[in-house]
Amino acid sequence: MKKISITPLVIFILLSGCASVPSTDTTKANEVKKFKAPQNEYSGVYIYRKDAMLGSALKKDIYIDGKCVGESAPGVFFYSEVDGDREHTIGTESEFSPNNLKIFTEKGKLYFIEQYIKFGFFVGGADLKSVEVQEGKTEVIKTDLAIQGNCSSI
Repeated sequence: MKKISITPLVIFILLSGCASVPSTDTTKANEVKKFKAPQNEYSGVYIYRKDAMLGSALKKDIYIDGKCVGESAPGVFFYSEVDGDREHTIGTESEFSPNNLKIFTEKGKLYFIEQYIKFGFFVGGADLKSVEVQEGKTEVIKTDLAIQGNCSSI
């Protein structure tokens, strides 16, 4: 009798569904998508996740300096203002342990971070990368503003 492995089928099913998270109203999203420079002592951080086939069933928590920003899904972004002129740690949950990205933010500037899903041993993991401002703006325009503060690990 021929043995058939179901592992590839299970992985395909886990990675091909479609996760979603609650989004804000379009008025608020459109305001944030104007990409205005933050006021006073702050820097603006956009963290987004593109629509992609790989990992579309996965939701992954995102943190700034250990505080929950929210749970991501394909096609959403978050915007947060952070203290300028200091280093911040952007983190995301992954398969076995968090992945972190450190960025130094200058007052009045905007920063764009892409969260992406990568292959993992059991399920997909998540990672982060800093992107150029123009690329970030182009990608954020295509996404919806997610409601902040909902992390599954809290």
